[in-house]
Amino acid sequence: MKTTMLQKAALIGLSACIGLTGAISAQAQEAKEQYLPSLVYRTGPFAPSGIGFADGFADYVTLINERDGGINGVKIRLEECETGYANDRGVECYERLKDRHGGATVVAPLSTGITYALIPRTRADGITMSTMGYGRADAAYGPVLDNVFMVPTTYWSSTTVVMDYIAEQEGGWENLKGKDIVHAYHDSAYGREPLGVLRHYAEKYGFTLHEVPISPPGVEQRTVWTQVRRIKPDWISLFGWGVMNPTAIRTASSMGIDVSRMIGGIYAAQDDAVKPAGEDAKGYKAVTFHGPGADYPIYDALKKHVYDAGKAAGSGDAKGTIAYNRGLINAGYIIEAWRQAQDMSEKGRPSTREETLKAWQSLDIPEARTKELGMGGLMPPVHITCLDHEGPGMALIQQWNGEAWEQVTEFRKPNKDLVFPMYKASAEAYAKQEGITPKSCD
Repeated sequence: MKTTMLQKAALIGLSACIGLTGAISAQAQEAKEQYLPSLVYRTGPFAPSGIGFADGFADYVTLINERDGGINGVKIRLEECETGYANDRGVECYERLKDRHGGATVVAPLSTGITYALIPRTRADGITMSTMGYGRADAAYGPVLDNVFMVPTTYWSSTTVVMDYIAEQEGGWENLKGKDIVHAYHDSAYGREPLGVLRHYAEKYGFTLHEVPISPPGVEQRTVWTQVRRIKPDWISLFGWGVMNPTAIRTASSMGIDVSRMIGGIYAAQDDAVKPAGEDAKGYKAVTFHGPGADYPIYDALKKHVYDAGKAAGSGDAKGTIAYNRGLINAGYIIEAWRQAQDMSEKGRPSTREETLKAWQSLDIPEARTKELGMGGLMPPVHITCLDHEGPGMALIQQWNGEAWEQVTEFRKPNKDLVFPMYKASAEAYAKQEGITPKSCD
């Protein structure tokens, strides 16, 4: 009996060791992966934009895993969660995924509303937030929301690029005096984002700014564009979203309004803004923060390692679209930040939340590096500091030719002398309201 008990004890001990070894092995295997939750909207009313973005984001991650073996041997584990572009579902996705597979270190909410909801949660959890051209523009002032990054631009900076283009077309800023410029916008916080910038320019240069809200979802807009036609505007700024954009373009065109003098904001710059409008969209312009189309070396790499290998995230019809390209460069910024995090800590090991945040706070992707990535001309260069969480903030103007987007200008620098003090004032007011002590950048 004594021997049997000893044998049982030995077997129990051996089993425990085997179990412990298995657990350690599993943890070690998991530790070699960098977890990346992906909040997507492949369903719902805004799916035409969401699908392309999600496909581009996933395909770039697959490329890095398949071609490079990950980041210095650390593969990226991508997990999607469907938000339907709804705030409550976005929060639910975040809470469900944030601590899975070793823990998320960065998240891209893909929605201004979800971004607002997640700011206090990500701050409490120490998770970096990448809000690419959406969210709180004043997060560009780093000392207040030190975990939120507006790479590569904001609504405000891109609006200064639009105004610079308009002034150029009119032969100089002085020629804006007496002009009429309409801002037709989604009647929400998003649509009102550029108003501070536009009002500043109107006061400084003497043009009349007409603020024309469009009630969402914006499927019927004849009253709006009848009002705009009476104004006889010289230029129109359009800040719509979803079905509102092609409806605006189609309705404006049907009323004899010249859509070549209509310039869409960042989220009126996608393919789903123009394709449903057909011939009415020809000549329409928009501002964006990346190059259009698929004529970049990155697409050759994607074809070889992702598309031809049968590993693409979608059906393939989104390649080269604005939404797909945005997914590519968003994943590109996130992965380059992890690469730099490893350079700052230890290569070949997944980065912690602290290491990821530290890397984002000094993220540096010069033009030469964008070319090495095969995304020269597609991905704008970035340099982040403790003070400035936007970087150069460059954007360009593109025009729809009836079949595809054509780049009208090169990347242009925004008027940071105007917008950065605005970021600072707005962020400091937010900090006071929320009881946040701004970080020192000395």
